[in-house]
Amino acid sequence: MLRFFLVFLGWQLSLFGINMLNWVQGHVVLPWTALLARICAHLVMWFDATAAASGKVLWNTATGFGVSIEPGCNGIEACIVFFAAVMAYPSSWRQKASGIAVGFFAIQGLNVLRVISLFYLGQWSTDVFNFAHEYLWQGLIMLDVLVVWLLWVRAVARSEPQGAGPSDPPSPPPPAPMPPPPAPRGDGGRGRISDSLDLTPG
Repeated sequence: MLRFFLVFLGWQLSLFGINMLNWVQGHVVLPWTALLARICAHLVMWFDATAAASGKVLWNTATGFGVSIEPGCNGIEACIVFFAAVMAYPSSWRQKASGIAVGFFAIQGLNVLRVISLFYLGQWSTDVFNFAHEYLWQGLIMLDVLVVWLLWVRAVARSEPQGAGPSDPPSPPPPAPMPPPPAPRGDGGRGRISDSLDLTPG
């Protein structure tokens, strides 16, 4: 448990530090945030033609209301926490890669739902928007991280062979075969000892 916590903490510090670099912000974070806004706009336009995306802003062309997707709302921080938890758990590299891929889509899928819901909640009630943005969705996103990670851990545990735990003692080697008894030796009948145990007089 201590090893998991230390590795988990180390990965988080490293990844959050990398995330704060200016080059990463300009070439990874901002392009991803703009792409997230366009994805949300395309999904909303299926049932609302007034939605549009401009940079990292999802806005309503009829009312002028918009929501800006800022750091903490693009799902990157939640993905970092999930990535660190996967890397800290003992598993194969193939299992880690599959877990990270599934977790990324699960977290970002829920994050798209968060952005769209806040887009409409803000047009309906500012108080409800503030509560959902600052408390409700923050908790739901982190709950999503925890649930997806626990499901991945369970899948990893099930993929391990039964009874192959590291605490199982090795099987003892089979016993060596006993050597055959020596054959009786005789000298042409002289001095030969009878093998019979019948001592009755003849």
